[in-house]
Parts: sequence; C-alpha cells; structure tokens
Amino acid sequence: MKKCSLLKIIILIVGCFLGLRVQSQPAPARDENIPYLVTFGGDADKSWGDDDFCQIFFVRIPLTYKEPFYIRVFDPDTGGAIDEQKGEFNTVVKFSIYGGNGAWSEIDAQSLSSVEKFGSGNLLDSKSFGNDAIYDQKWYTFGPFNPMEGEFTDKLNGYIFKIIAKRISGDDGNLYKYYLSTDSKENKPIEGGNLFTYKYHFRLSDNQNDVSQIYPYIDDKVTSVKIMNFDWDEDGYIRVVSISKRGELCTISGEGDWATTELPIVKEERNTSLEIQFIKNKSKLIKNNNVVIIVQNQYGASLPFYVIPIGGIPVYKPALKMKAVEKK
Repeated sequence: MKKCSLLKIIILIVGCFLGLRVQSQPAPARDENIPYLVTFGGDADKSWGDDDFCQIFFVRIPLTYKEPFYIRVFDPDTGGAIDEQKGEFNTVVKFSIYGGNGAWSEIDAQSLSSVEKFGSGNLLDSKSFGNDAIYDQKWYTFGPFNPMEGEFTDKLNGYIFKIIAKRISGDDGNLYKYYLSTDSKENKPIEGGNLFTYKYHFRLSDNQNDVSQIYPYIDDKVTSVKIMNFDWDEDGYIRVVSISKRGELCTISGEGDWATTELPIVKEERNTSLEIQFIKNKSKLIKNNNVVIIVQNQYGASLPFYVIPIGGIPVYKPALKMKAVEKK
C-alpha cells in the first residue's frame, strides 16, 4: 500500500472519530455511559438519591452559530416505564429555560447555595410535566431560541443558556435526557455546542459491568479539588483518572449522606479535564442507584462538568515527570 493511501485512510478514520465527538450533544453524553438525569419530587426522601430536588444545566452556543436552535427533553413526564415510582405517580417537575444577563454569571446560578435563587436571567420558556402519557419515552421541544437571547461571555467564548428542572410536588423520581439541536423534530447537533453542570444528579446503570464517567474541567487556577458524592449507597467504588493520576480512589458515601475526598492538582493537570469513574459493586446488585456529584476547587468554588470534555478524555501518561504540588 502506498504511503499516501495509508495516510488518507488514517485521516479518514480520525476525521470520522472527531465527527462522532462533535455529534455527541445529549446530556448525559454517550461517552459518559449514564442512562438518565434524575430529579425527584419535593416530598421525596433524600436517601433516594436527590439532595435538593433540582437540576441545573447550562448550554453553550458558539459565537460562530447564528441560526435558531432547540433544547429537547426526552421523557419529561413522571410516569411510565423509565421513571422511579413511589406508590402512585403523583410528581410534577417544571422545566425552565433562561437566557440574558445573569443566566450564568450570577453567582447564585453556580454556587449551589440556594435552590430558590437559581432562576437568574430572563425566563424564555417553561412547562410543568406530571403523569402525562403523551410524553412518556418521547421528546418535548423547547424553542426556537435565538443564540443572542443567551448571556454573552468572553470567558466561555459564546452565549450561555440555563435549563432548570425543579420539583413542584410529589415523591417520585423523574428520569430524563436533554439534547441540543438545530431541529425541532430531530436531534441534530450544533457544531461547537456543549452542555455543562456544576452539580451532577444522575442514575447509574443497573448493569454491574457498566462503568460511568464524568469530566470536571480544571482551569489554570486550581491547586486542589474536593470531590463530593452523595448517596452512593456503597455501590462499588469511585476513582479519578488524569494525565498524572492512574486511578485515585475516593471515599464513598452511604445512604443519604455525603463523602468528600481532597486531591492535589499538579501543573500538568491544569487546563485539562479529570475523569471520575463509577465502578459498580460486582458482588451485590444495587438497582435504581441515584447519585449526586460536586467538585470544588481550593476556594470552594464549584467546577463545571462538560458532557463533551474540554481537551478531550484524559489519558494517564506514566512517563510524564510530575513536579511537586504547588502551594497556595
């Protein structure tokens, strides 16, 4: 085979791989291997895996995209085969879309300190869903939205929108997915678009062989992180991988409580993503396990989890010579 032909094949393969990465714009992302996001009704017991009955995601639209777009929700109702039932289905969850100044930059939108203060920015659209059979395992579409309706930020080089899924009533678990799309009826990705959250509420797979992973972004100011997990139910173990960490184990939480692990961050890990892996218990099957994850820097500020990890999925480099952890 000629060298030029081999080179063309390699470029084609790499291009296809990168194309798949661009196409991956659901939340949770395919690479994360997480079945669903989860939000419980406000009357639920926190030990079922939701500490505040509210989930906030942000949408980044790149400056290069000028057309209308849509935010689609899969199975937004609470009822049917997917959702977690507690007695009779009686739960209502409200989905709201915000843009404008403060949607992302207002500190309460990121600090996780008060659910009641998360609604900063301009409310663009909202809808509440109960046990609505017409939306069971089907998509509901919000939009169209003009990218310029979002909050412009130089820091993220784009326009930012906010999605809030918040309990209204009931005690069941609402399991759902998001998709950022250029089309109202199909999932067609926006090139360069991304979704991120500062507090990840999600359902683990029931398959004991599945490994889930999420990707907090480490900026150039981070010297250490606190990784907090809620209601892990001792379902296996949690470990951290980066270019310098082969698989640091985290302290795991029991039912209805939090556990915290502190890890140093070295220079080479800055401006990259960590990979937090969730490895299920192989000796005991734990079904319907819902967990909450937060990662904070040395100052207590929460770090974002991008569904398409910034800088790509980290790969441990054993030959990399690491320097001592810098002091604050």
